[in-house]
Amino acid sequence: MHVFCDFDGTISVVDTTDRVLSRLAAPEWEQLEGDWVAGRIDAAACMRGQVALIGGSDAELDAVLDEIELDPGFCAFAAWCADHDLPLTIISDGVDHFIRRILGRHGLGDLPIVSNELAGEAGARRLEQPHRREGCAAGSGVCKCEAAALRAAPSDTLVYVGDGRSDFCVSQRADLLFAKDKLADYAAGRGQPHHVYETFHDITAMLAPLLAARRATAL
Repeated sequence: MHVFCDFDGTISVVDTTDRVLSRLAAPEWEQLEGDWVAGRIDAAACMRGQVALIGGSDAELDAVLDEIELDPGFCAFAAWCADHDLPLTIISDGVDHFIRRILGRHGLGDLPIVSNELAGEAGARRLEQPHRREGCAAGSGVCKCEAAALRAAPSDTLVYVGDGRSDFCVSQRADLLFAKDKLADYAAGRGQPHHVYETFHDITAMLAPLLAARRATAL
């Protein structure tokens, strides 16, 4: 069993990139967002353009990131996964520095992360997308399907936790899906079995007996 989690709106209580953009970016970021929603550009192009608009010093950026809170059950969930030797990987179409800064405040900065990468410097920031794949159905900077496939062993039960549009494609490959908000609506609309959750406390409570049963069967 291998757990893959989205970050923004799933592990964090708000979309981190949107919060940074609303506080530090030139207002043109909203036009790019509108172009993405309307289908005029894909998510990858939208993110590249928006990150290039982020102003402020590194200290100002980190100050905004330090306001972001995690789901109230995530730290306990991560500890539970570690205690049970359950691999936990974050797959996000967000930004590596944003994610690591937030997780680092909670002692979780060493968790494996697959995401877009912040490059450049204050006043000339750019987004690099090493995990982008041409033809990815999501059009994102991170192809979550490929990222999960590369990191999960063929025999693993793939557990996925998410909430939004960037999770739609990879959710179809999940053996166990935990979903909320847009992702829960998407799964329900296509008749895919899934567990609706509010916090990671719910996920721990649902996953613990499933993991125990699977490991007992394997003995």
